[in-house]
Formats: sequence, structure tokens, C-alpha cells
Amino acid sequence: MDRIAHQFAHPGNGHKACFVAYICAGDPDYETSVKVCRTLVEGGIDVLEIGVPFSDPLADGLTNQLAAQRALEAGANQDAVFNLVREVRKISEIPIIFYTYYNLVYSQGVDAYVKRAKEAGVDGILTLDLPPEEAGEMLEACSRYDVKTVFIVAPTTPPERIELIAGVTSGFIYYVSRLGVTGERASLADDIAQSVTEIKKHANCPVVVGFGISTAAHVAEVAQAADGVVVGSALVNCIARNLDDKSKIISDLAAKTAELTSGLQ
Repeated sequence: MDRIAHQFAHPGNGHKACFVAYICAGDPDYETSVKVCRTLVEGGIDVLEIGVPFSDPLADGLTNQLAAQRALEAGANQDAVFNLVREVRKISEIPIIFYTYYNLVYSQGVDAYVKRAKEAGVDGILTLDLPPEEAGEMLEACSRYDVKTVFIVAPTTPPERIELIAGVTSGFIYYVSRLGVTGERASLADDIAQSVTEIKKHANCPVVVGFGISTAAHVAEVAQAADGVVVGSALVNCIARNLDDKSKIISDLAAKTAELTSGLQ
């Protein structure tokens, strides 16, 4: 059983759902980013979703856009991102997902990129702007190197398209609970449980829910319906609000991770 399947079959601490934590690689700098990943792993997350910094992150809200900008200004590049994965692999076998954009994959050569990701220790790739109808080369490379695929379902996705997406997803389906871009929200969408139930009619893989989840109460509510809960901006903001004193980033992040994961109890 691959790392992703095993983790979703056995979430940490006996929880019903997995906690998926997103951070942007290299934010605010490489050294701190390594510490951030270590803090999340030690904080008991189940899956680490690493955002690959990109100059035009069209699916990301302001928080994650600024994280990518900070990383790029600090010198983040493809080599650094892969090295970050290797650093995590030194301390953990946690599933690692790349959250990326197709330009970053295509520019390196799809086969070469996926092979390199596998060798570094990546378990799955979510390519935000690559629809399944155009993902043939990516699907072939992922199958060749046993890297799992992650695709997105939106609130507006019709059943026939969910069927199509489920047919090419080998890792998990990422349900974005709100239209628009990433970011913290005061409240959740009203129909998450219903939407996850609909997706599960078509999919045999796990279904995780993200976009806007920012409190322990949100985590608890989503965990009742989904196989995994994705939190990004609420964690990235621990970095953003401590840029003047980077020593506080780790303590703030550790406290926020503990608070959010308490929702899985």
C-alpha cells in the first residue's frame, strides 16, 4: 500500500479523518521553510501539501500569493523545492503532495519532472490548472513512476464530470468547498456533507475538503463528512504575521497546528 492510501486508511491518533497541511516551499526563506515542515510533521499532521512557488498562482488568494512572492524573492527555485522534500524525508514517511501549476511541470519536461519528484520522495501531484482531458502526458508519467494523481472537484462540477475526474484520480479528490480562490473564511459552505456524499457515489478514492477552513470548529465539521481536511492560509498566516521576528514563526505555527488538529478529536 502506498503512503497516501495507508495514511487515509489509518489517520493519526485514531482520528476519523486526515489533517492535510499546506505551506509554500521556501516561505519566507529556505532555512525557515525546513523548520516549518518539521514543525508541522512533529505537530501531528497526516499529509504535507507543499506549494511550489509560482509567479502567477491563479488559484491562490492573497495570503498564498504573497507566500509565493516571498519565496521567489528569497531565491526559491525548482532545486530548492526538491531539496525541501528530501529534508522532510530525512525525518518522516508522511505523504507529500506537490501543489503546483502546469507551466512549472511542462517547462522541465513532464516525464523528467515526475521522475525527479518521485526520486525526491513526492507521493502525489496536484496540478491546479491541468484538466483531466488534457492530462494524458502527465497521467502516463505518474503511472510510470508510481506518483499518485490528485484532481479538483468544484461546487459547480456536474456528476458526469465528477465521474471523469474520479476515473483518473489515483491519490485523492480535492473538493474545493467554495468558488474562487484560497483564503481563510469566517464560515463554511452549507452543503459540504451533501457534496462529499455526491462525489463518493462516483469515486473509490479518498475525498478531502479545502478552501476556507481556518478554525478547529471548521475542522471538526468537515471531518464528519470527508476523509481529509485541508488547511492552508491559516497556517501560512503564522509565517506572514511574524516576518519581523522569524523566531516567533515556529512557536506560532506549532500552536496553530495544535489548535486546528484538536478539531479532529
